[in-house]
Amino acid sequence: MSSDVQQAPFVKQLAANDRPTRDKAVTSLRTYLSGSRTFSELELLKLWKGLFFCSSSYPIPHVCQKRTYPTDIFAAPGMWMSDRPRTQQRLVVVLAGLVDVLSIENALPFLEAFWVTMAREWNGIDVLRMDKFLLLIRSYLSASFRYIANRAWSSSLVERYIGILTSLPLSPSNGAIPNGLRYHVIDIYIDELDKADTPRGGSIPLLQLVIPLKRLEKDSKTKEVRVRAKEALADRRLVDWEAREGGNGESSAIEEEEGEEEWGGIDE
Repeated sequence: MSSDVQQAPFVKQLAANDRPTRDKAVTSLRTYLSGSRTFSELELLKLWKGLFFCSSSYPIPHVCQKRTYPTDIFAAPGMWMSDRPRTQQRLVVVLAGLVDVLSIENALPFLEAFWVTMAREWNGIDVLRMDKFLLLIRSYLSASFRYIANRAWSSSLVERYIGILTSLPLSPSNGAIPNGLRYHVIDIYIDELDKADTPRGGSIPLLQLVIPLKRLEKDSKTKEVRVRAKEALADRRLVDWEAREGGNGESSAIEEEEGEEEWGGIDE
């Protein structure tokens, strides 16, 4: 199954019109991912290629091939091609829930494959269906923070995931990352971080978690990216975090850093 994961029955069945078939596919996929084996990078990229399209009408290209899809591929039937909002929302929740069943060995590689896929396919998303992918991205950012929060904000997990975010959707210098994806992740970043820390137990490594935004604000050569990152860092929830958690000093440190002189970059 590993070599043909894109063509696995449960991937195609996620696009079924009838709910029983979709539910069965979800169960099979969760079982597949929750196993003890460690997935390779290529396997996860292939899986996400299949999940992205969820369509049986067109063969899914090999992940390493140059994109040469039919121009009407986004008109193909499938989960993402459906215009039924409730079906879309249910499946987004289900797909985001896959993160919860993953072992620590597979979780971050799975999330990295997700971000690689979103960045690669972003410019080909039909504008009329963009909202569906924005919801998926929001749900996955939320799921990733939740996964780490449920493991007591493990320093190693936080460090590794911040590395993924700063090299992919929130990279200040990677020209292959579409700015539209950057903007969306910046705009929802504090929202989803806030949801993941609702207990306010005082253990969240806030300074470490806002590193991607700080780097964008300082190092991005695109003015709009810098502006949005700065606005996100000015969110009052960051300022209030210290008081709500009992005062660990991190929010104050964020405020102090924001007052420092920063490079203006290039104004387009």
